[in-house]
Amino acid sequence: MKLSTLGALIATLLSIHTTKADDDAARKELTSTGKLRVAVAVSPAPSALYVVKGPGGQLRGVAIDLGAALAKKLNVPVEYVPYLASGEITEAASKNAWDVTFVPYDAERAKQIDFGPAYHLLQSTYLVAPGSTIKTVAEVNSAGVRIAGVANTATFRASSKASPLATTITVAGVDDAVEQVREGKADAIALSRESLSGLLPKLPGSRLLDGGFLNSVTAVAVPPGRKNALAYVAAFVEEAKASGAVRQAFDATGLTTAQVAPAGMKP
Repeated sequence: MKLSTLGALIATLLSIHTTKADDDAARKELTSTGKLRVAVAVSPAPSALYVVKGPGGQLRGVAIDLGAALAKKLNVPVEYVPYLASGEITEAASKNAWDVTFVPYDAERAKQIDFGPAYHLLQSTYLVAPGSTIKTVAEVNSAGVRIAGVANTATFRASSKASPLATTITVAGVDDAVEQVREGKADAIALSRESLSGLLPKLPGSRLLDGGFLNSVTAVAVPPGRKNALAYVAAFVEEAKASGAVRQAFDATGLTTAQVAPAGMKP
């Protein structure tokens, strides 16, 4: 055997060994409990982040589909850990309560969790209450306008910066924001466009404003310091985008206008 051929063979064997070692380390970080715990946010309307409860109480949505596919790849059972919103998910990252999640990116959140590639192009805007005369995002930034937003979310942080003259009403979850508008206590809700579209039937006469105050991404993430897990889920998301699995998850949830992030896109 030629030396060059032998060298190539050794390099290939070392690569295989390294890949297996990396995979084993990633599996240990992702499935320390023997299952994959996927943190999800539950809402009355679906989005790239939010999942909804079906008639029988079962959860469905993009994060459910992606979580199930990742667990299948790892060959372990999946467990969905429900929260009211991405803020609660972020706060639980240091408590060893979940192994992977799919949430919107912002710089503040990146201090608490580690992000992988984006799988969704996110725009956040406002839903305005029935009878409101507000016509533009800029008009929301006015004294006397009351904005309901979910605590510790990328969207509500961006809304507070975009509309500093308005009054902010912090709520625990999307259901509470809907009730604030329904009871006449809020004039607008700040959320992603997909989430707000699903709320329109719940608030007849409400409208979505054109444009937005936040253009970001929704991405896969893991608790901090799990570099092997991060590399594994990053590769998974890129595969899911390339295979069409992300697009299928959007469409199956009714998010037919949701945009899949380009290959290799990082927050």
